Amino acid sequence: MDIAGIFYKVCVYAIPMVLAVTVHETAHGYVAKKNGDYTADNAGRLTLNPLAHIDPIGTVVLPLFLLVMGAPFLFGWAKPVPVNPYQFKDYRKGMRQVAAAGPLSNLLMMFIWAALYVGTFYLSQQNQGSNLISFINEMSMFGMVINTVLCVFNLVPIPPLDGSRIVNSYLSPEASSKYMKLEPYGFWIVLAALFLGLFQVMGPIVNWAIQAAITFFDKFFHLFM
Repeated sequence: MDIAGIFYKVCVYAIPMVLAVTVHETAHGYVAKKNGDYTADNAGRLTLNPLAHIDPIGTVVLPLFLLVMGAPFLFGWAKPVPVNPYQFKDYRKGMRQVAAAGPLSNLLMMFIWAALYVGTFYLSQQNQGSNLISFINEMSMFGMVINTVLCVFNLVPIPPLDGSRIVNSYLSPEASSKYMKLEPYGFWIVLAALFLGLFQVMGPIVNWAIQAAITFFDKFFHLFM
């Protein structure tokens, strides 16, 4: 891929990627505040300013490396927002809600990108030569993909992913203690799962969700355009 092509791809992917991880982390902090924990708010993390959330490796280096290497997918993460669950009014309920807030924010963004994708597709039928519409359409497709992948991936119940926090909120103290002993090894477990084909397992779920959203908005726009 030439320099111009790389620059174009960075422009297409940067906005959805940064928004996906920024809104995800902000959602965690916002729901934590609603449950009585002001740690993220006091740290200045309740903001959509990406500079407050960018992780140099996860948000910049890794996605750019995957892009330049021509990887079939892009992936990344932001700095986790600081959360103190002992400040929650209801520990288990708060932990469950805060954990779910991130993936749910990605699901919501996936639907927004899906609406934009279908809308620009219809517009492209009327403006065949519009480079801007083509650019937004391609960016919207990636927006759907990255948000759905982040939503599904983070719901995998491997500590410290969000899915593990949700599962942990339902466990007894004894079971929780044993379950969370996996957390120090979580990074390596996730890497092993990815190596063994986690993305292949997630693929059908991701594709189904995206197609469902596209179908919904296609029927919606078909009524009015």
